[in-house]
Amino acid sequence: MKSQTRSLFAVGVAVGVLGLGSGATTAQTRGAAATPPIENGPAADYPMVIGDPYVVDGITYTPVDTLNYDHVGYATLDESGASGVTGAHRILPLPSYVEVTALDTGRTILVRLERRGPMRGDRLIALSGAAMAQLGAGEGAAIRMRRVNPPEAHRAELRAGREAPPRMDTPGGLLEVLRRRLPEQGAAALGDPRQATISGTVPTPDAIATLDPNEQAAASPEMEDTEKGDPATIAKDEPARPELTMAVEGGPARAPVMVPISPDGNYVVQLGAFSVRANAEKMARQVQGSIVTSDRLAVVRVGPFASRGQAEQALAKLRGRGYKEALILSLE
Repeated sequence: MKSQTRSLFAVGVAVGVLGLGSGATTAQTRGAAATPPIENGPAADYPMVIGDPYVVDGITYTPVDTLNYDHVGYATLDESGASGVTGAHRILPLPSYVEVTALDTGRTILVRLERRGPMRGDRLIALSGAAMAQLGAGEGAAIRMRRVNPPEAHRAELRAGREAPPRMDTPGGLLEVLRRRLPEQGAAALGDPRQATISGTVPTPDAIATLDPNEQAAASPEMEDTEKGDPATIAKDEPARPELTMAVEGGPARAPVMVPISPDGNYVVQLGAFSVRANAEKMARQVQGSIVTSDRLAVVRVGPFASRGQAEQALAKLRGRGYKEALILSLE
């Protein structure tokens, strides 16, 4: 009897131990299932590969890790049969993330760069079939491509082969500016000329020496950086009244537009949006204007004016002085 009891006890202990082992294994399995596969996790974005220079169509391309890459050019369909919303680029690190905008519609999508290419010199980026479909574009489509740092949730969608949430469409006013910067073939940089060009080459020391770090291309009507923001829509989320009710200090004694302003007026003439405030202040002094801030942009305006007719007079005078992108905005 005692022998049977010992046997039963031993069996019970063994079953209990096996049960505990089974439970632990199940918990571990559940934990593993809840963890994203390594190929789709954040670690899949590292390390970024830059690589050595190489030649396409007789041109040497030098991969470079530049954060402010922003170009207009043309897209081509990636003939490699790549899946997901992905792209190929000649110089940016792999992987990296870019926003691609169709310049005919303004539709903007997020793309993960995973390959080198395109292997023809007159195209800026090669897009997978899924990326082309999401963009609603075809072979040779005019596009803007700029490097971005998207949220991890959006990166994860692309790593998993799915589309990231749609980006905000680019407004019409900015599209017009971008289309004017588009070359007939190849690509053109939109940012600071000290950034790497499409070929991945670096400006010469002599060219860099001629650039004043406090003067960017937007300090005058002929040199604009208004592609940083759309003058027609920049006022959407900003204060209704200028931060500076009077002209910027140091400006001319009388406003060059020679149209009286009214503190309670509902119309202003907007001249440009600048990523460097010093450039905005320079323009504001030239036109006896004021500055408002929208996001990280400094926006130059003249006014307010009591009536739209007065704003139109000011607009005509300003455009006559060379401020071709000036436009009227209502503060109502």
